[in-house]
Amino acid sequence: MAKGLKENGLAATHQGAVDIRDDTFMVDAALIGELLGLSASRVQLLMRQGDITSVCERGFEEHAGEFRLSFFYSNRRARLSTDLEGRILRKSIIAFGDRPLSETPA
Repeated sequence: MAKGLKENGLAATHQGAVDIRDDTFMVDAALIGELLGLSASRVQLLMRQGDITSVCERGFEEHAGEFRLSFFYSNRRARLSTDLEGRILRKSIIAFGDRPLSETPA
């Protein structure tokens, strides 16, 4: 099931939740937890253990000046699209039901 959250515009409770400095992205653990259904403290632990993984992609053409951050845990994928200042433009969640995400990309 795919679920979009405020597909257009900024999320009021997490505006500025992504800090971009020197090609490093820092995302509020509370936001990641909200998207993945976890507490912020659990997010930090699971990231340290390597159970939550992430990918960052730079937009091009019509998405130039944007970044897409994807977070993977269990059977869920959460995505954030930001502008160059870290403002959240879009966010989405997809849950793959009983099928966990593969540990190795296909």
